[in-house]
Amino acid sequence: MDIHLSFHELNWLAIIVAAISAFGLGGLWYSPVLFVKIWMKETGITEESAKSANMIKIFSLSFLLAMVASLLMALFLGEDAGGGIGALSGFLIGLGTIFTFLGITYLFERRTLAHFFVNASYGVAALTLMGFIIGVWQ
Repeated sequence: MDIHLSFHELNWLAIIVAAISAFGLGGLWYSPVLFVKIWMKETGITEESAKSANMIKIFSLSFLLAMVASLLMALFLGEDAGGGIGALSGFLIGLGTIFTFLGITYLFERRTLAHFFVNASYGVAALTLMGFIIGVWQ
């Protein structure tokens, strides 16, 4: 891995697509197909309260944060990682950071194990997918 890539050597299209992939996965993850019922129960968010949220702000800032994660993944992976190394790196980064630090936070906040697994496993899965996309495309 070459963490010394300069910004002009990065594949910005791969970075943007990887960030968008986190949105697509999140849309599926937090949908009726997968975990929205558990997530809503654990957070206390109702359909009514969700309607009053500022979705432009939430989606805009979420995409900005996904772009930061994607950019850092690209810098970390370098230009010759490949899909396997990219996916493995994303998985390990997710497991080593998202999973562990959300776990610590959720323990102190006394949140449920179900809430932790829904959110932490999304972070791990999203980083794995982002790492694969950037690894293949970088």
